[in-house]
Amino acid sequence: MFNEIGKVLIFFGLALVVVGLVLTLIPSLRLGRLPGDILIRRDNWSVYVPITSSVLFSVVLSFLLWVAASLRR
Repeated sequence: MFNEIGKVLIFFGLALVVVGLVLTLIPSLRLGRLPGDILIRRDNWSVYVPITSSVLFSVVLSFLLWVAASLRR
C-alpha cells in the first residue's frame, strides 16, 4: 500500500517540477490571461472570471489523474 502511495507522490512531484520549469523558462506563457477569460474593470472594483484557464487546468489535471490511475494497474 505505501509503495503505491510513494509512486503516486513521486509522479505528482515530478509533474510539479516540470510545470515549475515550464513556467520559469517560458515567462511569456501568460497563464491566467487566456482568450476566453473574462475581466471586468470599473472605477473602484474589478471582476476576473478565468473560464478558459479553468477548463485548461481541468483538462491537464484529468490527464494527470488518468496517467496516475493507469500506473496503478
